[in-house]
Amino acid sequence: FTKSLIKGKLVKRYKRFFADIKLNNEVVVAHCPNTGSMMGLLDEGNEVFISKNDDPKRKLKFTLEIIKVKKKLVGVNTHFANKIAFHGLSNNLIKEVSNNDIVKPEVFFDKETRFDFLLQKKNLKIFVEVKNVTLFRNEKIAEFPDAITSRGSKHLKTLIEATKKGYKTYLLFLVQIEGVTDFKIAKDIDNEYYENYKLAKKAGVKFLAYRCKINSKEIKIEKKIKIIND
Repeated sequence: FTKSLIKGKLVKRYKRFFADIKLNNEVVVAHCPNTGSMMGLLDEGNEVFISKNDDPKRKLKFTLEIIKVKKKLVGVNTHFANKIAFHGLSNNLIKEVSNNDIVKPEVFFDKETRFDFLLQKKNLKIFVEVKNVTLFRNEKIAEFPDAITSRGSKHLKTLIEATKKGYKTYLLFLVQIEGVTDFKIAKDIDNEYYENYKLAKKAGVKFLAYRCKINSKEIKIEKKIKIIND
């Protein structure tokens, strides 16, 4: 974060993009850069951290960045997920895909699908798709998805296509939740996603889960955690 974050309390999130935040004695409206369900994160009174932007062109001066839930900080700005991943890929923090000659964001695979990153080293081309993870119903286990995601299933199918065409393919679950030790697919929330995950795994797509270190100054990749789906 370029400036210190401001601590407040969550009043409510509404219309997907807005959140009312209590700062001392006033309530401000912050932009909510996460259009997902944010399941388990939106209880009134949760401690939050927001950033302030003084750009006169911006309608909303504040952005919701972090929510504290059950003593854990959770990074909720989905726009940061690819920046965190880019930093991790560029600084060899993800050991399975380290020492790349080129890290290219947002690369088209076909007319309809872009993957988050194309990595190149020597003659190897690797596609990496990133999924931001903010759900935990057990304090040790992060889960994805937090709502039915047909887009997520489509990405899995396209990763299978890319694998068939000779690319190496990875899906990185970027866990923006402090202190969790494991990750799993929330099959009770989206069983179709779980079935496509199993197909992709069988087809040779590699799955990784990495947890972030989170504080009010920075969010960056910290360590790999175990994927515990059968």
